[in-house]
Amino acid sequence: MTGPLVDPADVPDWLAELVRASAGTDAEAFTRLTVPDGQDPRAASVLVLFGEQPVHGPDVLLLRRADTLDSHAGQVAFPGGGAEDGDEGPIGTALREAEEETGVEVSGIRPVAVLPRLYIPVSRFAVTPVLAHWEEPSPVHAVDPGETAAVARVPLSELADPANRFMVRKPGGGWKGPAFTIGELFVWGFTAGVLTALLRLGGWERPWDHTDVRDLDVAWARHMERETGRE
Repeated sequence: MTGPLVDPADVPDWLAELVRASAGTDAEAFTRLTVPDGQDPRAASVLVLFGEQPVHGPDVLLLRRADTLDSHAGQVAFPGGGAEDGDEGPIGTALREAEEETGVEVSGIRPVAVLPRLYIPVSRFAVTPVLAHWEEPSPVHAVDPGETAAVARVPLSELADPANRFMVRKPGGGWKGPAFTIGELFVWGFTAGVLTALLRLGGWERPWDHTDVRDLDVAWARHMERETGRE
């Protein structure tokens, strides 16, 4: 089942449009990639957890993977991972993974919508994003530094800021997609694609320069150089 889990009138006004939009959203709103015929990819879920802070307003919880990992090292992601026996569907997977990775107290989280499965060819996962409202925020941190380097609440206003947005491409004229740079975070790939669609569906997007296309390796290297210089 995909779409709203709650009445949009029962969430904060700033989140209501996104919950409402989830009713008519299919996978094509996020990606052009679908599960190939004849394949049964492993199920996974991510938790897209929206909260609100007094100064910065609405935000979303993101994490940066450890630089020492064999795959996806240093990349920014939503909390999440593969389904396990005992999980109560995609929502159960998303909540369990978020607790394991960030230490968030799931009792303060209210799932509000489930999005369609999104296929990731590199890892061969079919990922279900679970949207949730952080009704009772709790402290979060990198539970296992060997897997997670940092956990951050990123304001939606900073994600929507045109100064923080551009496109990246891999060498050779292949893949191209949106990206964000916010503080120490360089967001691209699956996570940036989902965030881009959510900003649009939630009514938070501001006009930005889609023609600003940068080579991924160069953009990431320059970002790391800037962050290293600030240490």
